Amino acid sequence: MNTQYIGRGLVLVVVLAAVPSPTAAQTQPAINTTETTSLPRTPSGDPDLNGVWDFRTLTPFERPKNLAEKAFFTDDEATEFEAGRLSEFAVRDDKKPEDIVGNYNQFWFDPGSRVGDTNRTSLVIDPPSGRVPPMTGEAQEKRAAQRELRKGVGPHMPTFGGFVEDLGSGGAAVRCILGFNSGPPMTPGGYNQNVQLVQTPSTVALVNEMVHSSRIIPINGRDHLSDDIRQWMGDSRGHWEGDTLVVETKHFLRETSFRGGVTSSDLRLIERFTRTSGDTLMYEVTIEDPNAWVHPWSYAIPMRRNNHPLFEYACHEGNYGLYNILAGARMKEKAAKATGELPQ
Repeated sequence: MNTQYIGRGLVLVVVLAAVPSPTAAQTQPAINTTETTSLPRTPSGDPDLNGVWDFRTLTPFERPKNLAEKAFFTDDEATEFEAGRLSEFAVRDDKKPEDIVGNYNQFWFDPGSRVGDTNRTSLVIDPPSGRVPPMTGEAQEKRAAQRELRKGVGPHMPTFGGFVEDLGSGGAAVRCILGFNSGPPMTPGGYNQNVQLVQTPSTVALVNEMVHSSRIIPINGRDHLSDDIRQWMGDSRGHWEGDTLVVETKHFLRETSFRGGVTSSDLRLIERFTRTSGDTLMYEVTIEDPNAWVHPWSYAIPMRRNNHPLFEYACHEGNYGLYNILAGARMKEKAAKATGELPQ
C-alpha cells in the first residue's frame, strides 16, 4: 500500500530509512522549466535527488482513444477526468471482497487522486499519439502461444507440470522476484508506489517500496558488466547530463514484469531523473527492445515528493503464498488426471 494508506492491505512493518535531507530550496521554477539554479543541490554541486518520491497518478498510461490527438487536458478537463475516475473507484469500493473473485476490491488499491502536474492525457509521450507502438510479429506469436498454453489457468498459477520456467504474466511478481510496478522501468499501478533515492557523488541507490527492489547505480564512469552477466533488473550505469541524471540499463536475464512480461533479454532502457521543482522529480524512460516492439518509445511520470518513509512490503504473509499456490496447482493436476483431462 502507499504510505498514506497505512493499515490497509498487506502487512507492513516499519523499517527505519535514513533519507538525507535536501538543502533548503529557494523559489522553485515551474514544471518543465530549464532554469534549475534555485533547486536544492548536494555539497558536491549536483542536483539533490535524495528523498522518497511517489509515482501514483490517475493519468492513463496510454491516451484514451476518445481523446485522439489531444495531448494535454485543460485544468477544467483534468478536474472533470479526476472526478470521473474517482467515482468509478468509489463504486468498486462498495463491492464486498467475496464479490470479486481472484482479486482485491478497490479498498486495497491506491491509484492517487490526481493526474500528473503536466496535465498530459497519457504517460506515453513518444510516439505523439500517446499510444504504445505495436508489438513485433514474433512477440505477438509468443504471447498468443502463452495464452493458449495457459488457457484456464489463473495469472498467479503455474500451468500443469510447470513452475520454474513458466512464470506467466504475473509470475515474476507473485514469486516476489520483481514488483509489478517497480521495474525497471517503474510504472504506476496497484499500491506501494514509492521509490527512495539515496545519492552520493559516485553512486545513486534506487529502493522501491514494492518488493523492496534495490538498484545500486555507479555514476563515476564505471563500465557495464560483461555481456555474459545477466540480472533480473539488468545492469545499470548512470551519468549526469547537465542537471539530469541519465541511467542506462541493459543485460537483463529474461523478461521482466513490465507490460505483462513481453520484454526480452535484449531490453535496453534510458531513464532520466530531473528535479523540476522542490516537490517534483520528472522521471522519463525510453524503452528499446527489438524483440518486443517495432520501434523504441517513451513515457514520463512527474513524481511527487513524499515526506513519509518507506515501509516494508510483505510480499507473502508468513511466506505461505507460494507454497499454497503450488499445492493448489498440484491438486488441480491430480483431479485432471483422475478425470482423464491429463495423461497419467
